[in-house]
Amino acid sequence: MRHWETPRSQRLLPLDALRGLLMVLMALDHANALVAHGKLVPELWVGTFPDYRGDSLLFMTRFVTHLAAPGFFFLMGAGMILFASSRHERGWTGWRIVRHFLLRGAVLIMLQFTLENAAWKLGEGLDVTYVGVLFALGGAMALGSLLLSFPTGVQLTLGTVLIAGTEILLPKSGSAVVQYSPLLRLWLIPGYTDGIYALYPIMPWLGVTVLGMAYGRWLQRQPQRALRTVPILAMVALMSFVVVRALNGFGNIRPVHGADWIAFLNLVKYPPSIVFLLMALGLDGLLLGVLVLVQGWIAHGLAIFGRAPLFFYLAHLYLYALLGLLISPNGTPVRMMYPYWLLGLIILFPLCWVFGPFKQARSAESWWRLF
Repeated sequence: MRHWETPRSQRLLPLDALRGLLMVLMALDHANALVAHGKLVPELWVGTFPDYRGDSLLFMTRFVTHLAAPGFFFLMGAGMILFASSRHERGWTGWRIVRHFLLRGAVLIMLQFTLENAAWKLGEGLDVTYVGVLFALGGAMALGSLLLSFPTGVQLTLGTVLIAGTEILLPKSGSAVVQYSPLLRLWLIPGYTDGIYALYPIMPWLGVTVLGMAYGRWLQRQPQRALRTVPILAMVALMSFVVVRALNGFGNIRPVHGADWIAFLNLVKYPPSIVFLLMALGLDGLLLGVLVLVQGWIAHGLAIFGRAPLFFYLAHLYLYALLGLLISPNGTPVRMMYPYWLLGLIILFPLCWVFGPFKQARSAESWWRLF
């Protein structure tokens, strides 16, 4: 047994640990929104852009959470390849694997418009049809399942085209109130139309997922080399980020506004700009490289969260929404939010510790495995 694998399920421990770490960071963002009510406007491609006015704590509270979404989609793509490989070994047909991912994708989309949106309504009084990360994860999983058998080179090319094509195809309008069609909102253009508020269109995030699938192929064939090469690839991504950001042209969607370090790092997330993905995936890669070397309680503790991602996601939204209603219905300074963020993690840890093994013990056909 290789040192980075867990003894029970033979899962790659660094991947689970990184997913868990990203969930911890994501929880910080949502605690900020639901407990402190401290988030500014989203980093949209048009309209008002967040201005932190030199508040380093407020900016960094948001910035570190940017690592979460790109990491989730990339890890999902890699996980789809590893899952497909393991199921092939158990005798599953290609169609059965695709059908499994189509079902999981449909479940994620359903949960977006039921349990997740209900949590945001509870915590923030959301009164629109919100199209968030579960929708994009479900759509990317369903469409990505059709690309599982594509050659690795084709996956790399397609993923790059989808990401770059997002910026190329974005309208050049300077208006934030154009009523683009709902289908365009769901596929490409974040924003509001007829009661639909879409922040996570499928196209760019499908690109990240497909790149993750290509990396999953490498993990499948050469796991040790794939994991140990990650820091090198991460540094290349980060150096590319600095260059593209400094040039301030294509790849940024919006130019840098301001001359300080906050302005340089304040990037378009909706849809994800190229610099946003280079920065986030580069830092994710460095973290994965660290977790490859860390074999102790830190990695195993983070993996507790990482093995129950959907359970954690839904539970933490309701938990922080309730904490916000009970403790700070009118908001609180961001620095006062941090203890409640940690309290939420302390509450969630034993729940995930119980739920993860419970899920893994279910049969491959069980609905519990979808969570």
